[in-house]
Amino acid sequence: MKRRVVVTGMGLVSPVGNTVNESFENLVKGVNGIAMIKSYDTTDWKVKIAGEVKNLNFEDFIDKKEIRRNDRVANLALVATHEAYTQAKLEGANINPFKFGTFIGSGIGGLTTIFEEVKTSVTRGQDRISPFFIPNSIINLIGAKIGIKYGAKGANMPQVTACSAATNSIGEAFRNILHGYLDIAITGGAEAPVNEIGVGGFSSLKALNFSNDPEVASVPFDQRRSGFVIAEAAGILILEEYEHAKKRGAPILAEMVGYGTTSDAFHMTAPDDEATGIEACLKMAIEDANIQPSDIGYINAHGTSTLLNDKLETLGIKKAFGKHAYDVNISSTKSMTGHALGAAGAIETIAVIKALETGLIPPTIHLLQPDPECDLNYTPNVAVKRNLQYAMNINIGFGGQNAAIIFKKV
Repeated sequence: MKRRVVVTGMGLVSPVGNTVNESFENLVKGVNGIAMIKSYDTTDWKVKIAGEVKNLNFEDFIDKKEIRRNDRVANLALVATHEAYTQAKLEGANINPFKFGTFIGSGIGGLTTIFEEVKTSVTRGQDRISPFFIPNSIINLIGAKIGIKYGAKGANMPQVTACSAATNSIGEAFRNILHGYLDIAITGGAEAPVNEIGVGGFSSLKALNFSNDPEVASVPFDQRRSGFVIAEAAGILILEEYEHAKKRGAPILAEMVGYGTTSDAFHMTAPDDEATGIEACLKMAIEDANIQPSDIGYINAHGTSTLLNDKLETLGIKKAFGKHAYDVNISSTKSMTGHALGAAGAIETIAVIKALETGLIPPTIHLLQPDPECDLNYTPNVAVKRNLQYAMNINIGFGGQNAAIIFKKV
């Protein structure tokens, strides 16, 4: 028998804020978190802008020795988890540890560690490679470190599906609770790719915007778009079986009701040119939620500010939603945060839940010259108020990954 799944805690560290409320308030205000890169010298690099986390003191949350031993991606995830765990009132809660899982996705994982240790191996030799190299590089260790800290002994199952990693991780955690394998899960995504190899790699792929102007770089659905802006972030949700949450008096922030995921099987980096994979994914999520497309009032789109994504995501929404595609409010918060790869879905899912809670839909900023092929209501430039019952988050990743999840207001 299927069970109900609810959200009982959220935590977020993003380019627009270091908590859920700070981030969401800035998204609603249209605050641009994209700026010149501060973490390394960009003098000799083509791309000089990113969405970086700002003014975060890890020592407020993590032991100094542990900070040094962790990759940045794990430290970001631990900070976000602290906020979510606290909000969910899990400290001292009576939980079966083997029904308590971790599903923390990432597109790349410990990229800073990989970059630094490869340099060490080349310049100083094999014997100088850190013993923490492998543990800090592999993606499952993000969730494992969270599980160690909080006693989660159930499944640790990160989804590694490029830019849909967080959304797929949330979806798979949902399914595990829905069908009784778990009672509670820490889920979401983390990414820390703002370094020479991360920015350089996507730059070589011609995936990034090269303007180095934060005000025109991330312009989803706009005719001027030419590539995404890379970002770092960590977003964490606590998903929990409804009766389990109710019994322990946990806050219930929203109910998760639907999940769909497909693969285009089309191209390494480009979406299916008929958007059939996106369409099927959205329809799957709506069917899973047992609702109609017209029930959904807000979609947080993947909206990367790349030529193909924005056009084909728009087409997929039109195919899946029919006439309602023109009535639903859509926005791309990447216009403010940049694209945090495997963590993007976590930022955007939290924005969806806060929109349900507050009735405030964040805008797509910088949308000044709409693309005729992107002709839906992308909530341009200014937040709007709307009574919402259901909202959806969509993410799309290299390899043809598509994921969509739906939440209901409580």
